[in-house]
Amino acid sequence: MRVLMLGWEFPPFISGGLGTACYGLTRAMSDDGVEVIFVLPHAVPSHYATHVRLVTPSAAAQPGSLRQVIAQTGLPSYRVDEMENVTFVPVPIAATPYDTEQTYAERLRQLAVVEELLEGQPAEVDDEVTSGAVCPAEGTMTGQYGRDLMTEIHRYAQLLMGLGPRLDFDLIHAHDWMTYPAALAVAGMTGKPLVVHVHSTEFDRSGERVNQRVYDIERAGMHGASQVIAVSNLTRNICVARYGVPPEKVTVVYNSVSMNGSPVQEGPVSFSRDERLVLFLGRITMQKGPEYFVAAAKKVLEKMQNVKFVMAGNGDMFRRVIELAADLGIGHRILFTGFLRGDDVEKVFRMADLFVMPSVSEPFGLVPLEAISQGVPVIISKQSGVSEVITHALKVDFWDINEMANKIIAVLRHAPLRETLKKHAHFEIRKFSWRDASRACLKVYERAKVTV
Repeated sequence: MRVLMLGWEFPPFISGGLGTACYGLTRAMSDDGVEVIFVLPHAVPSHYATHVRLVTPSAAAQPGSLRQVIAQTGLPSYRVDEMENVTFVPVPIAATPYDTEQTYAERLRQLAVVEELLEGQPAEVDDEVTSGAVCPAEGTMTGQYGRDLMTEIHRYAQLLMGLGPRLDFDLIHAHDWMTYPAALAVAGMTGKPLVVHVHSTEFDRSGERVNQRVYDIERAGMHGASQVIAVSNLTRNICVARYGVPPEKVTVVYNSVSMNGSPVQEGPVSFSRDERLVLFLGRITMQKGPEYFVAAAKKVLEKMQNVKFVMAGNGDMFRRVIELAADLGIGHRILFTGFLRGDDVEKVFRMADLFVMPSVSEPFGLVPLEAISQGVPVIISKQSGVSEVITHALKVDFWDINEMANKIIAVLRHAPLRETLKKHAHFEIRKFSWRDASRACLKVYERAKVTV
C-alpha cells in the first residue's frame, strides 16, 4: 500500500506531541512495508534538529518506486535512515503557531522556489471539491494560532493541489485540522479514500469558546473522510457528540511510546541534593492547565520547603503564568525553561522526582508515557485519554488543586509510593507498541478503501 500522509509536525521540523506521534506511527508503518510519502508544510534550520537525521534519497531509487516518482516532480525530498519506506517532502509555508516576524519573513522568501517547481502558480482550490473546507486566504488569526495561519493553510492546500496528481498513492492519511483542507482537496481531485487522524479538537484547545472557522474545518474533514481515527475514547466521544460523526465511522487507535532510546547522561543540576523537583512539560496554553499547576505548587510549598518546580514549554499563556507565580509569591521556586528539544527533554526527566499533567482536556497525552519510560512517576488529570490506559498513575480532576497538591506531597514524602508507581507503570507501558498502532491503522485503511 502507498499512503500520502499529510502532517504539520515531524522531527526535526518540530518535535511536539503531534510530531512525536507521527514519528512513531510512520516508523512502524515503514517497518511493516507500507510506502509513505509524508508532506510537511515547512523546513526548520538544522540547528533545531533532534534525533532524526535527514538525508537526500538515493539517486538509484527502484524504477516505479514511490521515491522515484517523487524525484521526478523536481521537488526537494528527504528520508531518514531508520525509515526505509518513507520519503519526506517539505513544502515551505510562511506561518506556524507561535511564529515570529523574522521566521515568518524568512519562509515567505522560500515560497517562490516551491511555487516555481509547481509550474509557477498553484492550482486554484475548488470549493465544491473541498466541500467548503478550504478556508479563505484573507484575514489573520492571533493567540495560539500565530500570524496568518489560515492564509498558510490555504496556501498548503493549493500547493498540494499541484503536487497530488503527480503522485501514485492508494490512500490519504491527514493528521489534525491544519491538513484537512489540503487532504479534502486532493481526495476530491483524485477520488482516493481519505482517513483523518484526530489528535486534538477545538474543544480541547479552546473549551466552549471555540474558533468557528477552525471548528468548521474540523467538521468538514471528519465528515468528508471515509474513516476517522481518534486517539482515545474521550476524543471519539467528542467527534460523535460535538461534530455529528457517525459512531461506526470513528475508530480509536491509542498512541504509544518508544522504549529503545539511548540513555542520556545527566547534565549539570542547579538544584541541591535535598530538593525535590516537580515537572510540568507541555505547551503553556489553556488546554494544558498550567495555572492549576502553579496554584497547586503554592499549596505544596506551604507544607514543604525543599521543593522546586520546573515548567518546560512555551505558549500563549507563558507571560501570564509567570506573572501568576510572581503574584503568589513563588516565582523564585519555579523555573521556566521555554521550549525544550531532544536531549534536553530527557535530561529534565532524569532530574525530576515527579511529573504532573493537569490538562483541562487532553485527547491522549504522550508526555506521561515518556516520563514513565524515563523512570518518573506521574500524576495525570482524569480529563485525559491516557488515563484510559494507564493504571499505575495518580489521577486527579484538573480543577481540584487541593487534591493535586496532596498527591504531589504524598509522592515526594513517601519513597515506597514513589517507587511503586515507577516500577509498575514502567512495566505497564511495555504493552504499548507503535507496531500495534500501525496495524490498527492498516485495518482502518482497508475499511476506508471499501467505503469509497
